Amino acid sequence: MRLHPSAPEPYVLFDGLLSKPRLDHAECVVVGPDGALWCGGEGGQIFRIEGDRIEEVASTGGFLLGLALGPDALYACDLALPGLWRLDLGTGTLDRFDTEIPGHPLVNPNYPLLLPDGGLLVSDSGRAGEPRVGLLRYGADGRGEVWLDEPLNFANGLAWSPDRRTLYIAESWGYRIASVDVTADGRPAGPVRTYAETPGFVVDGIAVDPDGVLYVGAYEPSAVLRVPAPGQVEVFAHDETAHLLCHPTNLTFRGQELVVANLGRWHLTGFQLKA
Repeated sequence: MRLHPSAPEPYVLFDGLLSKPRLDHAECVVVGPDGALWCGGEGGQIFRIEGDRIEEVASTGGFLLGLALGPDALYACDLALPGLWRLDLGTGTLDRFDTEIPGHPLVNPNYPLLLPDGGLLVSDSGRAGEPRVGLLRYGADGRGEVWLDEPLNFANGLAWSPDRRTLYIAESWGYRIASVDVTADGRPAGPVRTYAETPGFVVDGIAVDPDGVLYVGAYEPSAVLRVPAPGQVEVFAHDETAHLLCHPTNLTFRGQELVVANLGRWHLTGFQLKA
């Protein structure tokens, strides 16, 4: 494991290899207000993890990618179907959420992000190496529209700046973190620009700390990058053995703990950052 001088030693936060049910190659992890972790599985499972306990709450039967947790619902992107799903946290009901957008059939819905007005922003990655319009918006009623009419080369993870006036986009096959300014009502306020280039790293997910520092999961090679300012990219942790970090994808903060999902294995990795 190659670590940045400021990076703490990573650890296995939850080992799902032999758990019942098994944590099935989680691509995403989000944290609830109670500190519980939610993950998706490659069989369409929606898992809730609390301490050393794991529960399969529901399943689409597909292959889940990104998740977004709202006050009363969990939203999930499904690669296999493909589509968007909404899990009602009160009733446990799981329903298909998306509707067809004229001229834009869903190809690879990848990551959902809640908008300030309660709508849902979704990256539709498309296919590797084939840039396409890839950012969509869905209202609370599920009606969809193209949110940003600019081609992106595999739009993947999304994250807000602390003031929610900048959207960060992991552009996997563009080898960069892109950004776009956003109005107070959640509309794009300008063109997409390069925030940081990541040559040699296929970026996937993004988490932003309260100071605006970006932490980025790199699917290949297995690494976590840190972007403290525009154009500044640091290798926070790189696992040459692809073991403790194994094709990391999405990541999230639980207080000062950085939690990383590993699509290549059956566990979650943690980094305890300094306060």
